[in-house]
Amino acid sequence: MTVDSATQEREQTAEAPQTAPTEQTDQTDGPAATENAPANQKADQGADESAKPKRGRPKGASARKTRTVELTLTVTGTADGEWQAELKHGSKWVARGLEIPAAAVSRAAKELHAELSGPIDEVINAAREQQQAKVAQLEAELEQARQALAELEA
Repeated sequence: MTVDSATQEREQTAEAPQTAPTEQTDQTDGPAATENAPANQKADQGADESAKPKRGRPKGASARKTRTVELTLTVTGTADGEWQAELKHGSKWVARGLEIPAAAVSRAAKELHAELSGPIDEVINAAREQQQAKVAQLEAELEQARQALAELEA
């Protein structure tokens, strides 16, 4: 670039109305022009890359690992209608041998899932029928004992 061409460019820019700057780095010659050209291209590429949405996870963001807790609740019932619960956290026992009313077991099963409540209610109903039969038998024995007592008093 010569001094004359530099002065002409200054005069042209002074006379021309102010508009958006144009890229003149491609038109100029010399080492400064070649050094600025890659910088401008890198700046243009950086602008293009920031405009495009990036695929995948952003850097620095890791996938959240869900922490699982292992709790084991065991509910055991007998034919007599007695229910017990045991709770285990991992390999450590939290509670053992807790007596639970049959009604509480039935309510809990209904709240957990319908597939759980059906079989549990069947077991509870069978135990209820067994207890009713036992009560009827004991009432019959009681009536016999009262009759025997009445005969002895008479």
